[in-house]
Amino acid sequence: MTDVPSTQGAEVGRRIGVGLMYGLWKPRVLGSWRVPASGPVIFAVNHSHNIDGPMVMGVAPRPTHFLIKKEAFVGPLDPFLTGIGQLKVDRHSTDRTAIARALGVLEQGGVLGIFPEGTRGEGDFASIRAGLAYFAVRSGAPIVPVAVLGSSDRPGRLVKALPPLRSRVDVVFGDPFDAIEGARSSDTGGGGRRAGGSGRRTRKALDEATARIQKQLTAHLENARRLTGR
Repeated sequence: MTDVPSTQGAEVGRRIGVGLMYGLWKPRVLGSWRVPASGPVIFAVNHSHNIDGPMVMGVAPRPTHFLIKKEAFVGPLDPFLTGIGQLKVDRHSTDRTAIARALGVLEQGGVLGIFPEGTRGEGDFASIRAGLAYFAVRSGAPIVPVAVLGSSDRPGRLVKALPPLRSRVDVVFGDPFDAIEGARSSDTGGGGRRAGGSGRRTRKALDEATARIQKQLTAHLENARRLTGR
């Protein structure tokens, strides 16, 4: 059986993140009340800067297990990231261990964090990989879109790889939605089980789910930019 990362470890990571993020920058968090208080949830986070993951980890209302590229697990960061419940993933292969551990997080009612663009880029959700759809369809977990804005506006003067210290970074949580339209409807067979968790994972179903997800995430990002003036 694949080990599922510790929720307690992720909570420790959240507390460390709270201290660091609020100590170094000025996070403004909008819509955190939209995050379901319990049960499996997938955070779909845009990714334009290397602080986006730690920022969400610190300001989210629940401890989060992020899928993070294995290249980040170097030296002392390896046991640290593992200890705070983060998931190492090989982006260049079908990493079955990472997939199993991520599904384990959702099966135990936890929060899985994913950068659906796969790598750091413009952070505009223009290119969505199928991995997010797979986890959402396989688990039936709702997706909460998360927009991080302001992290990549300009480099800091002291450390170019970080935003300027004490600058404002906005984190906007959106309304949860299902990867498959109508997944909460009565066509689940009367047992109340969500269709999203029924295991319908054909290529067509995943393609349709990916298109729906991209539409929802792009709309959330546009709304977040209007809300924040970014």
